[in-house]
Amino acid sequence: MSKRSLNGTDFTAMALAGAARLQQHAEHVNSLNVFPVPDGDTGTNMNLTMTAGVGELSRNGSGGIGSRAGVLSKGLLMGARGNSGVILSQLFRGFSRYSATYEELNTVQFASALQSGVDTAYKAVVKPVEGTILTVAKEAAKHAVYFARRTTDVTELMTEVLSKAKEALAYTPEQLPVLKQVGVVDSGGQGLVYIYEGFLEYLQNQTVSGFQEASKQTAASQPSTSVSIEKPLFDLPTSAQSRLDTEDIEFLYDMEFFINRQLGDAKGTAFDENQFRKNLSVNGDSIIVIADDEVIKVHVHSKSPGEVLNLALRYGEITQIHILNMREQHRDLLTAGMDIAPAPELFADIPAEKTRVIEPATLPADELAPYGFIAVASGQGIADIFTSLGIDVVLSGGQTMNPSTEDFVKAIHSISAQHVFVLPNNSNIVLAAQQAKDLLEGERSVTVIPSKSIPQGIAAAFAFQEDESLSINEETMLAAIGHVKTGQVTYAVRDTHFDDLEITAGHYIGIENSKIVATEAGLLDTSKALLEQMLINGDEIVTVLTGEEANPEDTLLLLNWLKTTYPQAEVETHEGGQPIYYYLFAVEA
Repeated sequence: MSKRSLNGTDFTAMALAGAARLQQHAEHVNSLNVFPVPDGDTGTNMNLTMTAGVGELSRNGSGGIGSRAGVLSKGLLMGARGNSGVILSQLFRGFSRYSATYEELNTVQFASALQSGVDTAYKAVVKPVEGTILTVAKEAAKHAVYFARRTTDVTELMTEVLSKAKEALAYTPEQLPVLKQVGVVDSGGQGLVYIYEGFLEYLQNQTVSGFQEASKQTAASQPSTSVSIEKPLFDLPTSAQSRLDTEDIEFLYDMEFFINRQLGDAKGTAFDENQFRKNLSVNGDSIIVIADDEVIKVHVHSKSPGEVLNLALRYGEITQIHILNMREQHRDLLTAGMDIAPAPELFADIPAEKTRVIEPATLPADELAPYGFIAVASGQGIADIFTSLGIDVVLSGGQTMNPSTEDFVKAIHSISAQHVFVLPNNSNIVLAAQQAKDLLEGERSVTVIPSKSIPQGIAAAFAFQEDESLSINEETMLAAIGHVKTGQVTYAVRDTHFDDLEITAGHYIGIENSKIVATEAGLLDTSKALLEQMLINGDEIVTVLTGEEANPEDTLLLLNWLKTTYPQAEVETHEGGQPIYYYLFAVEA
C-alpha cells in the first residue's frame, strides 16, 4: 500500500507488528547462537526488550510520531536485556531523537531517523564489531538515505530497507569468521530483520496480528530460554531486613507518576531537569526523571509527597499517580516472611514477572556505607557464595535470564551506599549494567566491573578491600578477573564443526573462557579434557561449582581424578545449583 508519510498511529502499528514478528521467531534467533549450547538467548533478550518497548507504547503512546518514538525508546531503554537488547534500544533511541519534533516523517526524514539510530548505537558500544546487528542496521540505514531521494513512498522505501538488511545479514559470515565456521548468520542481525519484516508487513497490509504481551503469552508461545516468571528480582538474606527498624525509613513514600506537559495551567513552561532533580532531592532520594517535550516520567522516594506533586504541577498535569508507604511495606515484609506484593510500575517491562520489592532504609549521607555491591548469579548456591562475600543485592540471572537495565537501576537504588560496584558476571549482561550506570550519571556513583563469568565475579569480590580507596579497589578487582580461567561443561544442541572439533548433538562440550576446547560422549571425559587444558602447572587453585543436574557420583569420581592426577592442586567444591552447566571450573595460579 502506497504511503507518503508515517504518523504516530502508523509508527505504533509498525512497532507492534515488528514485535509480533520477532516474538514468533525468537526461538529461531536463539538457535543461531555460535556455540551449540542450550542457552542461546539473543532472541529471548530482543523479544523481552521489544515487549517492554511496545508495552510502554500501548499504555502511554499518543500524538505524533516524534512523541510515540520517544515513548517506545524509553520502554526499550529500561527493558533492555543482553547486548542485543541494549543495542536495539540505542537504535530506537537515536531514531526518537531525530524524530522528536515531527508529527509525521516522509521518506527522507524516516531514512535520516534510521541513520540517527545507527549513529547512536555505534557510539554506545565501546568496540563495535562488524558482522553483527550493528552492521545490519548500518547497511540498511545507509541504503535508506540513498534510496529516499528516489521515492516518496514509505512502503517502497521500507521494502528496500528490508532487502538491504537481509543482504547485510547474509554477508555477516564473511565479516565474522566464527559465523562462517559454524554455518550461521548473526543472531542479533536476524532479530532486527524480523522487526523490519513486521514494519513492512504493516505498511503493505495495514494490519497487526500475533503479538501477545508477556502477561498473556502461554508457556508454549514463550521461547524455551525465556525468563522464569517465578524468579525473584532480588535475593537478599532475611537478616538484612530484620536488622532494619521500620521507623528508620526516612523517605517513606514511594512515588511514581507522569507529568503531561501539554495539559494543565503550566502548559509550555520551560523544564530544567537538573533543577527539578535538585528540588526533589531536598526531601527525597532514589530519583529517576526521564523527560521529553511532551511527557516527564518521575520516580522518587520522598517524605513530603505533597511538595513533590506541587513541584510537578509547575510543569503540567499529573497523571497515573502511584504512591506506596514503604514503612507499611516493611511491616508487611517482616510479618510475611519477606514476600510482599510488588508496587505498580510505570517502568515495568514484563507485566507478568513476579518481583520482590526490597527497600532498605535511606540513611543520611554521613551514615551511608562507603561501598555497596550488586552481583548477578544463576543458582542458589552461587547466590549464597556472593552473599557470604558481602554482596548486598544478588540479581537472579545469567545466560538464560539476563537482567534488564531497569533491574539494575532498581537494585542500585535499593542500596544505601556512597558508591556501588556492579558485577554482571556474564559478557551478555555488561552492556545493560553499563546502561543503568549511564542513566544514573550525576545521581549515583556506580562502577561496573566487567566480569564475564561467575568465577571472575567471585574473584573480584574476594579482591575487594573495605579500607582501600575507590580507585585502588577498582584496579585490584579488574586485575583479579584477569587472573582467573573459567571452565564450563554443558551439552551440544546441534552438530557443528568448531575450530578442529567435530561436535555432535547430545555430546558434552567443555568451554574455556570463550572457546570450546573439548567434546566427548561422556560427561566425565569432557570434564577431564577441559581441566587438562586449564591446568598448566598442576599446582593451581581449582574451584568446582556443581550444577543442579550434576550427579554426586560423577562429581566424586571427578574429584578423585583431580586428586590423583594433580596432587599439588588445591581443590575446593561448592554446590552452585546453576542450570544448564553441569560444572563451572575456576582455575587460579
